[in-house]
Amino acid sequence: MTDRQAPIRVWSKLDLAFTAETDFDNAYADALVWVDLEGPGFSKRVYGFWDGGRSFIVRVLAAAPGEWRWTSGSTPHDAGLSGKSGRFTAEAWSADELDANPNRRGMIGATPDGRGLQYADGTPYFLLGDTWWSLPSFRFPLGQGNGLPDQLGPHSTLNDYVALRKAQGFNCIGLIAAQPAWANDGHPNSLQMEDGTWVRAAWKQPGTQSAKDMHNEGGRPFQFPGKVPGFEDVFPDMDRINPDYYSELDRKIDFLNDQGMVPFIEISRRDAGQCWKKFHDWPESYARYVHYMVARYGANITLFSPIHYDYFEQTIPAKDYNAPINLAIGRYGKPPFGTLLTANPNPSTLVNFGPDSWVDLHQSGNVREHYTYWYLTEMFQAERKPAINGEPYYAGLHQLGQPYALRVSPDSEDDRIYVRSGLYGSFLSGGLAGFIYGAEGIWQSDVEPESLYKMWDSFGWESANQVQHLRTFATVLGQRYLELVPDAELLVPNKTGPGFAYKGWSYCARTEDRSWFMLYFEADAPLEASLRGVSVGARYRPRFFDPRTGAWGEPGDIVTVARSSVLGLPQRPDSQDWGMMLERV
Repeated sequence: MTDRQAPIRVWSKLDLAFTAETDFDNAYADALVWVDLEGPGFSKRVYGFWDGGRSFIVRVLAAAPGEWRWTSGSTPHDAGLSGKSGRFTAEAWSADELDANPNRRGMIGATPDGRGLQYADGTPYFLLGDTWWSLPSFRFPLGQGNGLPDQLGPHSTLNDYVALRKAQGFNCIGLIAAQPAWANDGHPNSLQMEDGTWVRAAWKQPGTQSAKDMHNEGGRPFQFPGKVPGFEDVFPDMDRINPDYYSELDRKIDFLNDQGMVPFIEISRRDAGQCWKKFHDWPESYARYVHYMVARYGANITLFSPIHYDYFEQTIPAKDYNAPINLAIGRYGKPPFGTLLTANPNPSTLVNFGPDSWVDLHQSGNVREHYTYWYLTEMFQAERKPAINGEPYYAGLHQLGQPYALRVSPDSEDDRIYVRSGLYGSFLSGGLAGFIYGAEGIWQSDVEPESLYKMWDSFGWESANQVQHLRTFATVLGQRYLELVPDAELLVPNKTGPGFAYKGWSYCARTEDRSWFMLYFEADAPLEASLRGVSVGARYRPRFFDPRTGAWGEPGDIVTVARSSVLGLPQRPDSQDWGMMLERV
């Protein structure tokens, strides 16, 4: 049978629907469906997924204009799934349509130099994200229209929050697709078996001693009863998925894409790891879920993470996740349309998963103070892959680390200083691909009356509005920031405050020929500083940058490197934090 679809647009998702003739006992685990897809410059097998009942879907897209064709297959062979074929035509977007939504430019990939990110058509993509880990749940309800960001409150929807962040220059949203064992079920939020095996290490729901509810309109992500003895009602059967839950997530992912946002999808949080491995067929069971999520979201414009590895306790070792991830990649290949693989780590994807791993986009994260920005420098030196700080200091940080010595009032100037330290310190330490912001109340999606900070209030904190200024700082000379090499030791002094802090340190990155330097001075760093490693007699023009407003000052007077080969830098305007650039003239 031949089925010709109506024309679609390039980089737009197309669902090819199939109905099996077989009633599978567990179609998620027992059946595999695919299409062999061919088009201009493309010939790959694209796998599909079970979507409930006898329904299967293979999601495809066209990476280029022209004629595309497909032929289906399945294992086991099923007359409703195998032997089908079809064609469709893909048409290009107009220039105005591309400007209206940058996601129409294609999947996010690495720049040719391996240091930054770009859309498939080569348009630069500087990642500025926010952490909405609970987005799949009822806590971010999907409403109608493009959202109203001006009066946030208990009535606010996902649409409203997206409208606000979009206006502030954000282009990425981090989320955890499933928290399998999390529910406000009367059991403690942190739960172990008698032998110490972790059943869950969930966030506590305010006003209770139990875990946060994380269901959505489709229910919970996996089915019950589970296989963990004594906890069948807490930890689900990870070999039986609930497609209705993911159908609701589909709608949210599609909405983000329609608004020009790139979802950073983490498929599961690490606290499910011990029971998953101990009571299921590991690595097969986890590899199946990795494959399912790639099949379900690989035709959306996303970043994809096979594990949210925010903490190394209460789970299996990070490298144990490599086995199912590599199994899925080896069996089915990397995402067919070029989705980058990454992960939220602790302290970095290089440390956790090793060099030359499946990771395409490196991250540091969950080690928040300025001495940890070094992990970005380590990754920069180890591999030519783009990198970001994916989970730095949270604005209004309160619930992490009890007590947290650096806690300050939310939305205070110190709070903003801490955020800006992460922004600029991470970038100049090697995180040239961008940055992911986070705030108390939002990352854990607090909506309960007993919450310390309601999420709709946290969305109004000024630190988020200042995130966009990092792009202004980085792109002052266009894409030349991708030539920067982190080199903080050229700046003297550069560490006058304690390591476990966000004040007193300074950062430096420079081009190979040292014709351009980018600097950042944290608050309370010495006003007098110098730069070494420059040529005697070289002349530079300084220019200050205000990270509070995103404004570049007027170029200052030219400064000349002394015979000592040390350049005395002009004092910054005050003891607050400032950026600076030096251009050789």
